[in-house]
Amino acid sequence: MVKVISIKDNEMDKEVFIEYISKVWANDENSMVYRDCIEHSLTTFLPNWYLLLDGDKIIGCAGIVPNDFISRMDLSPWLCSLYIEKQARGNNYGSILIERIKDDLTANDYQEFYLCTNLDNYYEKYGLTYFGRGFHPWGEEEKIYQFKIVK
Repeated sequence: MVKVISIKDNEMDKEVFIEYISKVWANDENSMVYRDCIEHSLTTFLPNWYLLLDGDKIIGCAGIVPNDFISRMDLSPWLCSLYIEKQARGNNYGSILIERIKDDLTANDYQEFYLCTNLDNYYEKYGLTYFGRGFHPWGEEEKIYQFKIVK
């Protein structure tokens, strides 16, 4: 059975979140960014980190953060670090993570969230719409998508 857990659910030790998300997204230069962010996410709503489990096996992750290292710091919050293991792709599991994040955001009175990405034709199928372009501190430009949460 597939389910989503939040780091705030306390079902798993935060080290499990740190290890998995770092394995998927971090490198030697930025691993401390993930560790520090995840370690300090337990006392506030944002940031929040999620794992997707199939039984007791982790098959994906995502986060919701106040800013995703993008020039549009006037926008918040940001969906980040969405990942589904290769062998689990094609099952619409990304939508399960996004739905949980939408539910948590709605419960905390948020009306939208944003995403920066260079992917085409993935997030559109989950209801995100193109919003504009943004720039990262390291010089890359990415598309920004918005999702309006309808209550």
